[in-house]
Amino acid sequence: MKDLLIIGAGPAGLSAAIYGKRAGLDLLVIEKFAPGGQVMNTWEVENYPGFVEPVKGWELVAAMEGQAKRLGTEIINGDVKSITKNEASGVFSVELTDGNVYESRSIILACGASYSKLNVPGETEFTGKGVSYCATCDGAFFKNKLTAVVGGGNTALEEAEFLTRFADKVYLIHRRDKFRGAKILQDRVFANKKIEILYNSKISEIHGDNIVASATVLNVNTNTRQDLKLDGVFIFVGNTANTGFLPESILNEKGEVIIDKKLQTPIRGLFAAGDMRAGSKKQILMAAADGATALLNVNDYLQELK
Repeated sequence: MKDLLIIGAGPAGLSAAIYGKRAGLDLLVIEKFAPGGQVMNTWEVENYPGFVEPVKGWELVAAMEGQAKRLGTEIINGDVKSITKNEASGVFSVELTDGNVYESRSIILACGASYSKLNVPGETEFTGKGVSYCATCDGAFFKNKLTAVVGGGNTALEEAEFLTRFADKVYLIHRRDKFRGAKILQDRVFANKKIEILYNSKISEIHGDNIVASATVLNVNTNTRQDLKLDGVFIFVGNTANTGFLPESILNEKGEVIIDKKLQTPIRGLFAAGDMRAGSKKQILMAAADGATALLNVNDYLQELK
């Protein structure tokens, strides 16, 4: 029986673990893939306090993981199938897809989010064959080639600029007439001669044989189409919360976890932090702060149980 189970080892989960071990809690972190979450796919982070120069995403989360482990945090690999609570005893049971079950007095959900898809013909077929959701991971494969980035937020702007280190040209395709990303990122994109911006546009289909060869781009204002010769399509159109294993009763219409001001879900003793919760700004610093906040509230909850 654990005091706390933390599901997810991104910035929110690792922050919660650091605070939890310092509070003397008997806790366990369950991570589906590898610690770090989406930050592992971020080339550089320049808005995390404490770093004069930009820090590589993997370096930042590796330091978080190392700090958590130095304090005695145990992190195991596991894919959560379900969470149930015995109302009589107040104990949570977390079942993994491999059949293992872990019990705890409290839980912090910190599963983060996954990249959203365009859901257009060719996207699934060519994923890993020219379609990607991570320029940091795959950009080097597109040296001297033609690429497109879809999106208008911070991630799309950052990844478009990153791709210019390899690709001869990057089309930046955005369905609106202006970007949502930070001004400093927009300025960098505007100043980069390798980037051509296509506003009011979206990809309607991706074509190829065994690999991506082109994409059809639709202008949403004029309804005109053009085919762009492309070797790669990088998609950054938002995130979908990783909440498929949770009951719909604690999710909002977007599939995000509903929380109160203490980051507690409608199920007492079950907390949520980071990108999977409703109202998240989806920033590394804010996810880490969520983890610490959730842990402090978990600690209060556990004290009430005594």
